[in-house]
Amino acid sequence: MKLTSAQLWEQSLKLIKGNVTEQQYKTWFEPIVFESYSPATMTIVVRVPSPFVYEYLEENFVDLIGKVLKKNFGSSVKLAYRIITDKTNDVDMVVESENSEDKVEKPQPQNRANQPYSALDSAQHQKIDPQLNPMQTFDNFIEGNSNKLPRAVGLSIAQNPSSTQFNPMFVFGPSGCGKTHLINAIGMKVRKLFPQKRVLYVSARLFQVQYTNAVRFNTLNDFINFYQTIDVLIVDDIQEWLTAPRTQDTFFHIFDHLFRTGKRIVLACDRPPVDLQGMNERLVTRFCCGLIAELERPNRQLCIDILHHKIQKDGLHIPDDVVNFIAENASGSVRDLEGVVNSLMAYSVVYNRPVDMVLAENVIKRAVKIDDQPLTVDDIVEKVCSHFHVSPEEVNGKCRKRNLVEARQVSMYLAQKHTKLTASRIGKLVAGRDHSTVIHSCEKVEERLKMDDAFCQVITKIENSFKLKK
Repeated sequence: MKLTSAQLWEQSLKLIKGNVTEQQYKTWFEPIVFESYSPATMTIVVRVPSPFVYEYLEENFVDLIGKVLKKNFGSSVKLAYRIITDKTNDVDMVVESENSEDKVEKPQPQNRANQPYSALDSAQHQKIDPQLNPMQTFDNFIEGNSNKLPRAVGLSIAQNPSSTQFNPMFVFGPSGCGKTHLINAIGMKVRKLFPQKRVLYVSARLFQVQYTNAVRFNTLNDFINFYQTIDVLIVDDIQEWLTAPRTQDTFFHIFDHLFRTGKRIVLACDRPPVDLQGMNERLVTRFCCGLIAELERPNRQLCIDILHHKIQKDGLHIPDDVVNFIAENASGSVRDLEGVVNSLMAYSVVYNRPVDMVLAENVIKRAVKIDDQPLTVDDIVEKVCSHFHVSPEEVNGKCRKRNLVEARQVSMYLAQKHTKLTASRIGKLVAGRDHSTVIHSCEKVEERLKMDDAFCQVITKIENSFKLKK
């Protein structure tokens, strides 16, 4: 008697159960619900309770699942997941599995750098893999004061990519503030609204590797020609090119062609263009001719909003006091927030226990240095003003009295030393100066420290007050 597709699925589960531990089976495979099988497309659709479960299965069990399904359903079978993304509003999405065996048989995506001769060698307008992360969209990029402008402009660009306004878009900010998410969201939106557009996301490091291989195999012209066919080019972490002048020169020619032909360019960096010491000046000039948008670290309220959104999406129940605790201790990093929630979810699922403050404290102390909260420029200015017996208003004013100039210079020097902010950002926060003033102030303080022991003691005393504050 011929077995039904549901019975074949049950047989598959039995095979899987024999190849994993009991705990692994209960945690990751029992929650899977078989939905349907289409003989026409040879596709199985199963439902999983959250994106977390889907990602874990694909990362850790994709080989096993693929082999078992091919044994029971046939060698051409495909697996698709229906992922519950919002339990409250019954929202889901369907994503096709990426079976590792299939990956071996398929030709590699056209922008891979590990082939001597790839699809980069052709300027024909064939379909390309955009290399975008489908989980990073505008729908889950939560708006707050720190990202309102970049988000609004990014959405406008995605809705009208052929416009010459805000081209290029240069997004900068510290690690963990959401730069990669935003530029991915732009690409995903363009792909959804304009499927005919050739969209490509590439990291600066991968671009550099591709360039090196193109030179090695004498295919540089094909490399450049390929990139010149892109309609929306998104490049992440361009600060990686500061020590690669030849990569910069090649990108300049690609940039210039795309810009002149009205194509869209989106760039992300950890600092503004003026702080890219070592970048080709003509490239910096072009980076500055569009829109320069800063993404700041999310404040406490935005952290709470991000947490609530992720909690709802993953179907978790986390008490408000735990949410507030995470938001206060995640150092203003979206990446830290997501890591803590993922860890809480994993502990809750594996050990079958509710998420409470005890669990949160145990998890977060492994992910975030709670006792090492980063200093802010306001903290530094406050301590400097206390030592020099002046007010923050005076330091942030325009007066050029000697004691106020000294307090400003010390504030800028300590901010440069004890924070990860750029010189231009420090200048804005201390008396509204530009980045060159900050650099000059730091140089003056460093010169004085070399020859003035009393001044060294002053700086040490102020720095010790930071430690007392912590």
